[in-house]
Parts: sequence; structure tokens; C-alpha cells
Amino acid sequence: MTHPRICILGGGFGGLYTALKLTQFPWSPLEKPEITLVDQRDRFVFAPFLYELLTGELETWEIAPPYTELLANTGVRFYQAEVASIDLDTKQVQLNQMPSLAYDYLVLAMGGETPLDLVPGVAEHAIPFRTIADAYRLEEKLRVLETSPANKIRVAIVGGGYSGVELACKLAERLGERGRIRIVEAADQILRNSPDFNRETANKALSDRKVWVDLETKVQSVTADSIGLEFRDQVDVIPVDVVLWTVGTQVAQVVQDLPLPHNQRGQVVVTPMLQIADHPEIFALGDLAECVDADGQRVPTTAQAAFQQAEMTGWNLWASISQKPLLPFRYQALGEMMTLGTDNATLAGLGLKLEGPVAHIARRLIYLYRMPTLDHQIKVGLNWIAQPIRQFLAS
Repeated sequence: MTHPRICILGGGFGGLYTALKLTQFPWSPLEKPEITLVDQRDRFVFAPFLYELLTGELETWEIAPPYTELLANTGVRFYQAEVASIDLDTKQVQLNQMPSLAYDYLVLAMGGETPLDLVPGVAEHAIPFRTIADAYRLEEKLRVLETSPANKIRVAIVGGGYSGVELACKLAERLGERGRIRIVEAADQILRNSPDFNRETANKALSDRKVWVDLETKVQSVTADSIGLEFRDQVDVIPVDVVLWTVGTQVAQVVQDLPLPHNQRGQVVVTPMLQIADHPEIFALGDLAECVDADGQRVPTTAQAAFQQAEMTGWNLWASISQKPLLPFRYQALGEMMTLGTDNATLAGLGLKLEGPVAHIARRLIYLYRMPTLDHQIKVGLNWIAQPIRQFLAS
């Protein structure tokens, strides 16, 4: 008896949550699939909480549980490996230094990568902020600077989107009076695709924390101790201790090399069913997919969208195997949240506008609910409840 083989490449919000969704369906004995999840790292990263590592608000185990822990007792097999190539004709995924995987259904969910080759010196000297390794690298750099005799610690954050703003607020609070934080943004405003309320709240938070914001400014070069900034055709070279690079997303080369329809950014073009038009056995979601949903709206490449797409990808895989009708994806914009320092956040959506400590608590609870398994939600939630008690007893 052969079972359908589902191979999921990428263990972020799209891939991991698709795998977990697949385990919830009432499979018949004949149809129950063999599910394999592949990711080059050993841990899932709940990216919206990555910033809290810098201020010690959260611990690594809370935001980055191992895949083996999350997938225990699910029947999903996990391989920590890098994808070398995909053969669509033979339906084989070749992994680096591991045997190839055969599939009947393939899910492309490998996310995006931060391009570091856009400006000279970025790859050598700047730090992206996507992974636990990035957070550890920044933490180590900050520790060295904090124990140095330097009077000021100068940080340049390239990109005035959510990631740049959240990083700036966290670092400004961590470094205090020693910090000299600067956001460099090419557009004429920060958070240009965000609700006005979030933008206004963020601007106030940055101002309160004395973060400089350089608008309509481009980066020309980065060295070990400087950054070249161009504003109105004039270039200034500014001394800096840390450069954080938060702009741009590129699709992994192995996906770009596939003989599938791509857009100009290298994303795979999918139908509203989240399938490839001429390859219905292949699903794609998240950062690497260009999706126009059933209502004609372009789906953003956000964690919120990938979370929703994973639900539909799981359903449509089950429907494909169980001979049920597939359903088109409809994206629901549920609002946007961001942290603006310790005990401070902003939230706009579904008719709500919150800021400050109330938004901070709401953001924490909403993200706790979205963590990947009930077991992990309970462990993290109990730790949060116990934290103030431990702090009280220690004081």
C-alpha cells in the first residue's frame, strides 16, 4: 500500500503551519499521507518576537522552539537540510549531503532572504535581522560595545519599515543615553504602506527615544566603521559602530531556477488555489509566491498572510488527495501590530486603534494564540504568568 507523499520545503509560518494543519484532517487509512518537512535550520522562529531577545523580554526557547519538539507525536518527519535542486519531471527534491526525497505533492514555502549585494560593503559589514543567528550576532556585537570605554554606541538601521522601526525602539531602550540610533529610509516617510495611526504612533515613539530618521536618503557604501549616505546628490560619510540591514527580500535561487511562471522579482506565480497553474501537484505560499486571491486582491508577503495561506494550503492538499473540491484563498486583512519598545506597542485593524501598554498586552496575547502548537502556547503562557511572581520574590 503506497501512501501519498507530501514534501514541504521551508519551516516558517507557511511551511510549518501547513504541516501541522495536515495532521488535523480525518484521513482514511488508504489516503493518509507521508508528510516530510525540510528546513535548513533546526528551529522554527516566531519572527514577530525576534526583537524581544534584544531587551531580554523573551528567551530563545519561547520564540524559537526546535522542530523536533513541535512535531513530536504528529507523524511528520523533519529533515534539517539545505535544498540543492528540485526535479519537477521525476518529482525529486535533492538535498545537500543527504538522499533525495520523492514526492507526489510539493509545497514551496522557503520564505525570502535579505539581499546583501545591493550596496558595496553590506555583505561584509552589515547585519540582517531575520534569524536567531542574526539576533545572536547582533547581541554579541552589542555586548562588546557595551563593555567598551566608548562614550557613544552608534547604530544605523537601513529601512524604515516595521522591522527597522521595531529594532530602533528596542535598541534605543536597551542602550539608553549611550545609544545614537539612526534610521535610514529611501522614501519620504517611514512605514509608507501602514495605517496612518501606526505611522503616527511610531513617529512619536521614535521621537521620544531620540532616534534620528533620515528620509529620502540612500546608502552608498558600508565599511567596518562608517556608512556613506546620499541626500539630495550629496554624500556624507558618517562614523558608525553597527549597521543593521532590513530592506529587501529575494527568493532563494533554487526556486528562481525552477521552470515555473515567475514575476520580475523571482516569485512563483500561483492561482487562487495556491497551486502552480500547469503543476497542480505543487503549492506555493509566503514570501516566494505571487498570489492574487479569489477577490482579486494582491496578497502581501507578511507573516499574517502566510499564516492564512497555510490553512488553505492544508485544506487544498487534503481535498486533492480525498477527491474533494478545492477552495480558493481569500486574504483577510486583520490589522497590523508592532512593538515600540518595552511595554509599548501599536495596533490598528478591525476597527481598533490601540497604543501603549494596552496594545503591548493585546499584541502578546494575539501572538501567543498564533504560536504553532497548543503545548508550546501553554508553556510560554505559563512562563509569562510566572515571570512577575519570580521578579517579586527576587526583589
